[in-house]
Amino acid sequence: MRRFSISSLLTEALNGHQGWERQWRNPTPKAAYDAIIIGGGGHGLGAAYYLAKEHGLTNIAVLEKGWIGGGNAGRNTTIIRSNYLYDESAALFEHAVKLWEGLSQELNYNVMFSQRGVLMLAHNVHDVQSFKRHVYSNRLNGIDNEWMTPEQAKAFCPPLNISPDIRYPVMGAALQRRGGTARHDAVVWGYARGADAMGVDIIQNCEVTAINRGPDGAVTGVETSRGSIKTKKIGVSVAGHTSMVMGMAGVRMPLESFPLQALVSEPVKPCFPCVLMSNAVHAYISQSDKGELVIGAGTDQYVSYSQQGGLHITTHTLDAICELFPQFTRMKMLRSWGGIVDVTPDRSPIVGKTPVKGLYVNCGWGTGGFKATPGSAHVFAHTIARDEPHPINAPFTLDRFRTGRLIDEAAAAAVAH
Repeated sequence: MRRFSISSLLTEALNGHQGWERQWRNPTPKAAYDAIIIGGGGHGLGAAYYLAKEHGLTNIAVLEKGWIGGGNAGRNTTIIRSNYLYDESAALFEHAVKLWEGLSQELNYNVMFSQRGVLMLAHNVHDVQSFKRHVYSNRLNGIDNEWMTPEQAKAFCPPLNISPDIRYPVMGAALQRRGGTARHDAVVWGYARGADAMGVDIIQNCEVTAINRGPDGAVTGVETSRGSIKTKKIGVSVAGHTSMVMGMAGVRMPLESFPLQALVSEPVKPCFPCVLMSNAVHAYISQSDKGELVIGAGTDQYVSYSQQGGLHITTHTLDAICELFPQFTRMKMLRSWGGIVDVTPDRSPIVGKTPVKGLYVNCGWGTGGFKATPGSAHVFAHTIARDEPHPINAPFTLDRFRTGRLIDEAAAAAVAH
């Protein structure tokens, strides 16, 4: 892998950028691998990268039915934060934020991580009490979070309307200054490039159609649209399609899949300095580096594998955005899209082993998968390599839905973010 540097950029600039190599190979699947990752998004590619880098497993394949980053990795709104309530969640997401902070250097690839701050609005007494509880809990866990008055919130985010006569008046806000955004495509490409450089095969247009198991019940390989592949370890990281893939191995998952919608406006000059979220009105907004206002909504009210969703969801979201930011009422919407999110009963992920020997799963991130990408991939790789959970993901087992030791993060994760 050729490293990016000022020297290499200047050299290629003088050469008309004709000397750049392909960032990753396009290999033919081998007959067997030491481990297979199903799903070519950030979580899957990241797990392959850390398996190779930290655990010495280089005979690995990442199987993606389409193109890498073509699923939820390319259909989210790129928000990053770690201000979750419970100790277990805070540890997992803070682990991710710390990895985000050095990820561009780690991958030698600019993931465009911008710590512009995440501001979460409170609109009623319950919101105020809930967010203050989050602030105190985060501080006990060593995570930055602070409470702001409406005036302080407007000073931090000048476009915000704090008039007391709007439908959802702003009564305060919680701010995590270390939160922000990153470029989702760059994250996928950076992990793909890094994993490929260490020998990982990234195989696109290779749909898994069956998971094979031996007489003892352990996995023995997969059937794909490009033939049979043998392996003794399979990591599943396919977001909204987890139930379908795990069903191939006879494992039922406590998941529901919902469409999740977002949209962007026409590009304008820089006018929005942070990420702003409003749980009460199910809306959030930030501005991309291209100048578009990136706007997200809550999940649709019905389960579906559609990537479109219902129009009433986006119109409700825009109503709220226009009330909070009246100056945006004349903005034109440029495009919209939908992703398929996998939601658990307690709104917390499942990262760990399954009842099937050699089968591991990373799922249930619901609306918060992107922000967890490096942390999730890191602990998932540890779990696959050592056949035991990392201390950080140990609480996020599939078994918790049998024992009742749930991690109920509905208040922190119910809105798409």
